[in-house]
Amino acid sequence: MTKNTTYNIPANVLQKISSEQAFHYRIVPVELQKDEIVFKTDNSETKQLSTELKIILNTNVVLEICTQEELQKLLTFNYRSNTSKKVNSLNYSDDFLEKLLIDAQNMGSSDIHFEPYEKRCRVRFRIDGKLIEQFVIPVDKYPTMVNKVKIKADLDIAEKRLPQDGRISINTNGNEFDIRVSTLPILNGEKLVLRILSKDSRIIDLNKLGFSENELKTYRESLKKPSGIILISGPTGSGKTTTLYATLKELNKEEDNILTLEDPIEYTLDGINQVQLKENIGLDFVKTLKTFLRQDPNIIMIGEIRDAETANIAIRAAQTGHLVLSTIHTNSAWGTISRLIDMGVPSFLIASTLNMSLAQRLVRKLCNNCKVKSEIDQSLFPSNFKIPKELKYHYTAVGCNSCHHTGYKGREAIYEILPIHKELRVPIRENVLEIDTILEEFNILTLKQNAIELINKGTTSIEEAYPLLSS
Repeated sequence: MTKNTTYNIPANVLQKISSEQAFHYRIVPVELQKDEIVFKTDNSETKQLSTELKIILNTNVVLEICTQEELQKLLTFNYRSNTSKKVNSLNYSDDFLEKLLIDAQNMGSSDIHFEPYEKRCRVRFRIDGKLIEQFVIPVDKYPTMVNKVKIKADLDIAEKRLPQDGRISINTNGNEFDIRVSTLPILNGEKLVLRILSKDSRIIDLNKLGFSENELKTYRESLKKPSGIILISGPTGSGKTTTLYATLKELNKEEDNILTLEDPIEYTLDGINQVQLKENIGLDFVKTLKTFLRQDPNIIMIGEIRDAETANIAIRAAQTGHLVLSTIHTNSAWGTISRLIDMGVPSFLIASTLNMSLAQRLVRKLCNNCKVKSEIDQSLFPSNFKIPKELKYHYTAVGCNSCHHTGYKGREAIYEILPIHKELRVPIRENVLEIDTILEEFNILTLKQNAIELINKGTTSIEEAYPLLSS
């Protein structure tokens, strides 16, 4: 085998053993030959190891000795050591799917992608916002795998021409979580995306989401108002739903009636009345929201404001003395106001009912063990970006054993918080789009400014924050 400078080994080779076997025996498969597997190892007892691996894997093995440093890089780059219950080597037996789902959840994956192509089918996990190929499934076994998922999600296995949506509940050996299933017919079969939904609401807390002290104080002040609307904006995967649930958890008091309309219900919160949207039977946003207003609510959470009718009902609820929380797809906190106006909501109603507009993004955090300090260079930034005077250095991702040689470990939220006070209600009412001077006057930091601050602190890299710097 030639030296692999990237340490990146194809998934169909790696999946011959589990991560637990790789770390236990200190072996990494690097090549598949006709009737044997070639492993790298730093274990000098090759005879005993070879014998044991032949029995376990039921195939011939070839062991190539490498340095301890090289093997450690191969291990940490290609395998992730699970933090909870161990998962055995994945094969295509009846329990393959369940083991795969638990494996993904243990590794902190948010989504699982099953994708069929002409000559191979792959499985990718989304970890820290990035898709990583984990397994390759033989083409002839892929339809069986799809049917297993469909059966668990209570979907029609005979329907292969139309998209379907379902849900799977997993409860095995202490692993308890739900999975939202979406199927999509594509050229070579059906693509599946499985979204992992944790049932553990203990992990959501406003204090742990990444707000600065001042941001959290400003946000909590808006929650004390008994009526009005709080809107959280951002693209898919920016953490809006987590912020919403953390907010609901804080507002959840015995004396208040809280109703939510969600699609899907991602966390179960005791004491809150949660409604799952079911449009196929007529339980849609508009009909349910109209019913909510007759249910004597104090607080209403709407999963997403999707259209003009939903927006207008939300405004009506806020006008009649309810606190309304929701999300919306816009690029900035002020852009939320423009979006509502585009939907046909009168600007004077927005000015009188909107308490706060919050925009957020998620960026990967640099690994503290291996990040490297570097000089600032204009070529690293968008062409129209003016480097602020306070930004003298930045940090770059390198990669080490601690971060699986990705250079990043975990994610951090960036916020843009716009409290709507009386000085801002006038430009909203008059539909003024340019308010940069007003934001500066009230020291409201934009997503771009907060991204620059994280770069300056060494929390994230220019590469991660680039989309925010170019806006």
